[in-house]
Amino acid sequence: MERGHTTSDRALQHDLGRNLTHGMLDTLGKAIVIGRYETRPFPTEAEIAKAYGVSRSVTREAVKMLTAKGLVTARPRQGTVVSPASQWNLFDTDVLRWLLERKFSVDLLRQFNQLRIAIEPEAAALAAQFHSDADMAAIRAELSRMEAAEAGSGDPLEADIAFHVAILQASGNPFYAQFRNVVATALHTSIRFTNRIKGRSANIADHAAVADAIATRDPDSSRHAMRRIIGDVLDLIGDTGD
Repeated sequence: MERGHTTSDRALQHDLGRNLTHGMLDTLGKAIVIGRYETRPFPTEAEIAKAYGVSRSVTREAVKMLTAKGLVTARPRQGTVVSPASQWNLFDTDVLRWLLERKFSVDLLRQFNQLRIAIEPEAAALAAQFHSDADMAAIRAELSRMEAAEAGSGDPLEADIAFHVAILQASGNPFYAQFRNVVATALHTSIRFTNRIKGRSANIADHAAVADAIATRDPDSSRHAMRRIIGDVLDLIGDTGD
């Protein structure tokens, strides 16, 4: 009984430490991305621990994670310094989220959708060639979810994102599938922005055209249909200026 209680306590402490570390990571990551340390040095682990009332081990782990994301580097006799933005890992979902949460940038959304148009149409073409029955069922299910959300049952944003992620998964290519978290993270901002401009959510017919082309194993039509969706987004963003 004593041992079980001790194990439970250790698990609780582990979860608490992990939450504190991720909370510290989020705080420091956002501060870096908004430019707080552009004109002043990045604080030492001791200074961070004192300022935020956390242990040195929590601070040390958070800084290690920032280093892995490319936001900071350790330099001899200089300590930890913020890296140039060109070295940040933009495919890290935390970094991408922090960038999107800072001062709103139409340029960043445009650049993200330029990346999408190089990836998702080809993923759709691959899905047309290689999808399994289970993949197709998942795509259809997410399309139905979009239709239900449009009618007021569910979240249109989440359904739209899930549809695009299902196609990346259906490509059968693990490299395309790995983009799912990046696409999902950025689409939360991109879709909200474009839907606000349009005054409505996603065009169900355009998404259905992608699903139908994939179902009939027509790579060219799948590619074209997906390109049309993202091309419309780029046109909307282009019309807004910055």
